[in-house]
Amino acid sequence: RFVPGMMVPFSFPQSKCALWDPVPTGDVIGAHITYYRNPKLSLMEKTLRLAYRHAKQNEKKSFSCFLLGTLALNEDGEGVTLTIDRFDPGREV
Repeated sequence: RFVPGMMVPFSFPQSKCALWDPVPTGDVIGAHITYYRNPKLSLMEKTLRLAYRHAKQNEKKSFSCFLLGTLALNEDGEGVTLTIDRFDPGREV
């Protein structure tokens, strides 16, 4: 959940068994990517066209798919770049 100008802690839903000790340890840190880095999104035109064509051909109003790519630290160390270069329509099953 994003609240402008304020970091909001997140929590996991309660369950009957846990795989880790839920007691907090250490100091609170920000986990949002823009807190420490300047993000940049790069989307290949071919990928966008494939996703658009698939959405137009799909008969459903809403559908699931995957956009795959790489996350890399910029050369200056001040930002991260998410490069989306593949489209996977997924499977119905």
